[in-house]
Amino acid sequence: MPDSPASVTRFVIVPKVAHPWYEEVVRGARRQVDAMAAHVTGPLELEYEPPAQASTETQESVLERVLATRPTGIAIDLVDSVAQLPAVARARELGVAVVVFDSPAPEPGVTGVGNDFAEQGRIAATRLATLLDGVGEVAVMRGVPEAPNHDQRYRAQLAVLAEHPGITVVDGGADWDDIERAEQEAAAVLRDRPSLRGYLACDASGPIGIARAVVAAGRGDAVTVVGMDSIAPIAAAVADGVLESSVATIPRMQGAMAVLMLWQASLGQPIPRFVDTGIEVVTAANAAEYLTG
Repeated sequence: MPDSPASVTRFVIVPKVAHPWYEEVVRGARRQVDAMAAHVTGPLELEYEPPAQASTETQESVLERVLATRPTGIAIDLVDSVAQLPAVARARELGVAVVVFDSPAPEPGVTGVGNDFAEQGRIAATRLATLLDGVGEVAVMRGVPEAPNHDQRYRAQLAVLAEHPGITVVDGGADWDDIERAEQEAAAVLRDRPSLRGYLACDASGPIGIARAVVAAGRGDAVTVVGMDSIAPIAAAVADGVLESSVATIPRMQGAMAVLMLWQASLGQPIPRFVDTGIEVVTAANAAEYLTG
């Protein structure tokens, strides 16, 4: 009798929202899939299912739709706590492997892939405070307020800035991981805060929008911006001097490690509670490295 066809191993990446940062995650994930293909019996597939907007309801809907196809595993960038996303628990009940990326490990039994998000926020805020000699108005733009990683960065930045009596923190808006919204929010802050000296962000949309708004307002020499992450538009803004620097995750490694953890989990192998993919600082000296493939 002929051998029965091998079953398909299929992993699905569900981000917070469609965004260039996640395209880098997917690039890393696809490279990992290619590297694993020779060691997996049967077809190995990777799918990408970005929600149309960064909201709890939209991500839950996408997860439910993905679960209906019974994938081998799902890698999720949580837009909210797992308590607000019942599909995460349902996936585990169905035997679908679950890993979260760009997120702390939410609960026992669910592996997280990413970095120390609070430390990332502290590095950015400390750098900005030093550049400003601990004096002046500083705006902090939130990302998706309910997102665990964005919230950890935000709180860490506020804690560092609070250590400097000469710094006054002002509301920098919230971008909801949307670049155009980040630009609009930053433009309003720059208009209303003529004395603003510094700006921080909590995700990869904020720095892009803030940089655009600073250029449009002609405030590049007056407002020092330390960004978050390292995708090409952010690295370009650092290279151009619009952003002084940016404190980055490593999205391709996150994608690769998320897929590797899903594969091991699908085989019934024990996997770590958290995989730390590290933090990098993008400056004018190394920005060009982030502009190449």
